[in-house]
Amino acid sequence: MNQPTHLPANDRGDDSADTAYRQPPHNSEAEQALLGAMLVNNEAAQQVSEILTAEHFFEPVHGRIYDAIQRLVDRNQIADPVRLRPFFEHDEALAEVGGAQYLMRLASSAATILNARDYAEAIYDLALRRKLISIGQDIVLTAYDADVDDSGVGQIETAEQKLFTLAEEGKSDDQAKPFHQALAVAVGNIEKAYQDPDKLSGVTTGLQALNDRMGGLHPSDLVILAGRPAMGKTALATNIAFNAARRFLDDKQRDVPAEASKGAVVAFFSLEMSADQLAARILADRAGVPSEDMRRGNISKDQFDEIARASFELEQMPFFIDDTPALSIAGLRTRARRLKRRNPDGLGLIVVDYLQLLRGTGRGTAGESRVQEISEITRGLKGLAKELHVPVLALSQLSRMVEQRENKRPMLSDLRESGSIEQDADMVMFVYREEYYKEKEKPTEGTDAFLKWQDEMQNLIGKAEVIVGKQRHGPTGTAHLSFLKESTRFTDLADDSHLPDRF
Repeated sequence: MNQPTHLPANDRGDDSADTAYRQPPHNSEAEQALLGAMLVNNEAAQQVSEILTAEHFFEPVHGRIYDAIQRLVDRNQIADPVRLRPFFEHDEALAEVGGAQYLMRLASSAATILNARDYAEAIYDLALRRKLISIGQDIVLTAYDADVDDSGVGQIETAEQKLFTLAEEGKSDDQAKPFHQALAVAVGNIEKAYQDPDKLSGVTTGLQALNDRMGGLHPSDLVILAGRPAMGKTALATNIAFNAARRFLDDKQRDVPAEASKGAVVAFFSLEMSADQLAARILADRAGVPSEDMRRGNISKDQFDEIARASFELEQMPFFIDDTPALSIAGLRTRARRLKRRNPDGLGLIVVDYLQLLRGTGRGTAGESRVQEISEITRGLKGLAKELHVPVLALSQLSRMVEQRENKRPMLSDLRESGSIEQDADMVMFVYREEYYKEKEKPTEGTDAFLKWQDEMQNLIGKAEVIVGKQRHGPTGTAHLSFLKESTRFTDLADDSHLPDRF
């Protein structure tokens, strides 16, 4: 059995000697009653299997008995004191409380089958309290004996991460999942995609050509969207984020459950643009008014009315912007967790603009390279996607090597610090607009070269490519889109069937 936790009386505000020792919260009688119910009627084991694991029991021997019962039930075998006896013949802890006879006493003290779930809930709650005490002790000790490189803010972020994990772990601890459990989730996702009219298994991008390529943005995935300056990567990320938020709002207004929606509550971490600049860009897109005219106030009354209408529409969007500059990966994780915890609808999509503006924890050596820091950041983003079970869309710069090639379509090796980014990402996409490069090649007007250039430009104006260079869930390829430069909006082409696939 576990030994009591010893706390001095003066630390508890209690000077009585007979209360100088305090045990962690537990209820051994409840554990015994629950195990007895499971031994008498194995249906109780099935009722509580989603609530408890062996680690939730205060008495280790009770945890081992629980685990043995569940293993027999999983094999469709009867779990009773007689069948369990061989498993515990040499168990020293069980011998201390009466050996095999203890199993018989458990069965005789059984709670009724109707109470099994209530007992399990009580045991689980006490296990949470013990973990909370452990976390609290760790926080105190860390604050007293902190490393010189570990800042107070960093300690707070670490503490908040532990508390968030404890709050979010649901009815089971992090542990290896049986294959049948993972298989059931996979089949459920396939069924949802099969029954969905959009044939999506993830969050919609709002762009059919892109959805067809990737099936939407999938939970737990780290998606990298890269491009050279002026290609429109921020515009595309903003469009995707807005489309996801709007779909979530539309579904909510149609009483579609949040878990069934193909939209998402969006957290947009804008490390480059301020919140008002990003909001103005989205407003220009929705109002159909050039952002440059909006910024200068060069608009008509009709355009102003359209802006007011679009503003009213956008106020309802489940779209959150954090424009904190020089944010660390630890700070981003903390803010994302906090948003998911506080928002009634949770969180469904995280966008980071952009990757290279994030900071690492700063705990490495003084000579730590930028590549190592980026590696820490990408691992952190991937870990966050898995932890919160949401897709993370992170923008990334490309190296200048692109500009030195005749064919300027980007490839995986063009990613800055490409090793860690390419390795950690589940999907890598590149935004490419040939129009941008062709425009720079404009020859002298009136020449044959100019006429040829003009014809080529005519076929390129307003067209963009999103090149899927890596995808764990499917093939690579290219989605052809339309780009409206004035409102920085990406849309589907009216008919892109004539455009060849470059892969």
